Amino acid sequence: MENRRKLLGAAAVGVSAALVLGACSPPADDDGAGGASSVSWIVNQAGGGWNHNTPEGGSVYVIQMLHGVLPVPGHWDPSGEWQWNTDLLVNTPELINEDPMVWEYEINPDANWSDGEPIDADDFIWTWKMNSGNEELCADNCNSRGTLLTAQFESVEGSEDGKTVTVTMKDGEKFPEWFTFAADGLYPAHLAEAEGFDLDTPEGMLESSNWFNENPIPISGGHYLIEEGAALDGRVVKTVNEDYYGDLPNIEEIILEVNTEEGSWVPALSNGEIQGAAPASWSDDVITQLEDAQGVEFGIEPGGSWEHVDINMDNETLSDKALRQAIFMAIDVENIATRTYGEKFPEIEPRTNHIFDNNSEFHEDVVTELGQGSGDSEAALEVLEDAGYELDGETLTLDGDEVAPLRLRYTAGHVAREIIAELIQSDLAKIGVTIEIETTDDLGGTLSEQDYDLMIYGWSGTPAFASSPSQFWRSDSGSNYGNLNNSEVDELVDKAMNVATPEESAVFANEAAALVAEEAYVLPIVSTPVFYFYDTNYLSGVTDNNSQSRRALWNQHEWSAVE
Repeated sequence: MENRRKLLGAAAVGVSAALVLGACSPPADDDGAGGASSVSWIVNQAGGGWNHNTPEGGSVYVIQMLHGVLPVPGHWDPSGEWQWNTDLLVNTPELINEDPMVWEYEINPDANWSDGEPIDADDFIWTWKMNSGNEELCADNCNSRGTLLTAQFESVEGSEDGKTVTVTMKDGEKFPEWFTFAADGLYPAHLAEAEGFDLDTPEGMLESSNWFNENPIPISGGHYLIEEGAALDGRVVKTVNEDYYGDLPNIEEIILEVNTEEGSWVPALSNGEIQGAAPASWSDDVITQLEDAQGVEFGIEPGGSWEHVDINMDNETLSDKALRQAIFMAIDVENIATRTYGEKFPEIEPRTNHIFDNNSEFHEDVVTELGQGSGDSEAALEVLEDAGYELDGETLTLDGDEVAPLRLRYTAGHVAREIIAELIQSDLAKIGVTIEIETTDDLGGTLSEQDYDLMIYGWSGTPAFASSPSQFWRSDSGSNYGNLNNSEVDELVDKAMNVATPEESAVFANEAAALVAEEAYVLPIVSTPVFYFYDTNYLSGVTDNNSQSRRALWNQHEWSAVE
């Protein structure tokens, strides 16, 4: 079979040691025909905890491992459209009141956990308390990575034997993406109670959060069960949940192998040791190998994550807005995109909005008009000269003092960011700004401690965007690492969350992004390309989905064996 390659369009959308692969080639069916009754799939980084609501467990890798085990009310499809889970729900949830906002879920009467206990309101209530940010509901905030949506809930209540769930938001609170509640999956509250945790107390909720974080889920409310011996840094085996209340999946066993050694992936694919992967990182070398592989389909497209350069606003040198603006103008983003990703993905283009991908219906270009990312060093020098700077040979000075070198940092071992850093260093040398490149082994710690002058890193996203501006830029946000403090931005990001529809939210999100661009705080670079691949000799029905963290695993229950 010939190699097949797809270059896909973007969906509209707003980081262990490698282990030896233990899976063998998929076994033959009883009649001797080849079949994918067992599929091995690469996950290219380990997780830190089994509770995806916590900072340790809140990674795409954990969500992928738990996919098909935790029931979800709905999900984003590859086109960026929200789809309700019609196996779990018998209605299409809609707002039944707008002030306060109220909606209901009607749960399938037959929807049970694999131990026979019902999936019901208690599971939704546990998720709300877990992420409420309310110490009266959960001590120490349950160690939750938190969501702004659940913090706005007044109550989550059950009726009709717990099979009807009513969610009521606080008076005056609105959220345009109310429907995304519990989208990463519900945990079985009854299991926590069976372990002796009193979920009606803040302390009991915290204990249950910690317990779920330390232990793989032994039961399932979805298509698959996790077998004993699962390890977040090694191997997770998922087998069919025979007690599932919907159609059973075609693939009997899915084995997720943690393997960070990119060079081993395609040889393992060719040898039948694995059947596919949807890595979270970009690799020219792997794509080159895939181009020469037989019986393989793979695709490349802009992903849900995007790379950017952030400035530390507390750095004395960079407190000068003119210098920040000139730095962003001198950086050639188109050249960065082409040099970093263009050989294998020539369709790559600079990103021009901090919230919305270039193909989003809500996208507005907020950087080009400002000359940011243009690589126009002459225009940048004009801005600097107007602000009193002088270029003396290759040295930039202000009032006779040399502008101090700036530290540009990125995650160690990240090949693409290494290239980006070197290109930025070259661009800024043209305006006399000296860049000293440093790596870090602790991105989160480096950001939270503001141990940088400029930083290259990425944000991941989904089509849900309303809370992103607040997370990125609100003056009191823990994720506003560079410490932007702009009262107008604060007002706009609050408005983006406190409206009833995504369309209204997008207006305020774009206005906030425009102000952030004027501040020269964050320079978007690109929506990072991602790729997936699978062996067409064994599998069919595999498609990638960059609208959600599960990627190509999103429809694993629909995969089929090639007979």
